[in-house]
Amino acid sequence: MNIRSLLLPFALLALLAGCQSTSIQSAWYDTNFRSGPMRKIVVVGSVDNVADGRVFEDIFAARLRAAGVEGVAGYTVIADEARAGDAAFAAAVAKSGAQGLLLVRLLRVDTRTQVSTTMVSGGMGWGWGGGWGSPFGPSMVPVQQVSQYDLATVESKLFDVQTKQLVWAATTTTFNPTSVAREAPGFADVIIGQLAQRGIIPKK
Repeated sequence: MNIRSLLLPFALLALLAGCQSTSIQSAWYDTNFRSGPMRKIVVVGSVDNVADGRVFEDIFAARLRAAGVEGVAGYTVIADEARAGDAAFAAAVAKSGAQGLLLVRLLRVDTRTQVSTTMVSGGMGWGWGGGWGSPFGPSMVPVQQVSQYDLATVESKLFDVQTKQLVWAATTTTFNPTSVAREAPGFADVIIGQLAQRGIIPKK
């Protein structure tokens, strides 16, 4: 596994009209996992922009701590430039005392087009003016509205540090990604909620 190939999603998005924009599309967990609940997890996200990667790791780790789990930003365990070496990375994570390693990777960002039709008043039927009026009332005409939006698909994987086995994995989609700082909290809460639901981390 090349850690440098991991891409931080980011966008992990906020709310549209008050609705949560990140949702789980598919998820899997190891029903034989018996080492939980995990109480310390290292979070890793890697991007070309080092600052964005660190912002994401900091925010996710903070949300874990708010949920009663000791969250650790990956960059505090091993420097970003050293992550390319799998052996050194694995040793650093094990040395941290963490039970879990969460890797987050952006799979793709798709730009989609949505076309909607709205009926609007087109004036009086037949177009008669003056005092004639119209017995049919206002006519309605269809108007098409075209809008575009981005949809980010993100893969998250949680590993047991001791066994190096995959414990949980999920694919999420996020509507219209914006900035890391704005979107990471909502994304983190969705993932943390799933882990707590499965008993992989303590339920708060």
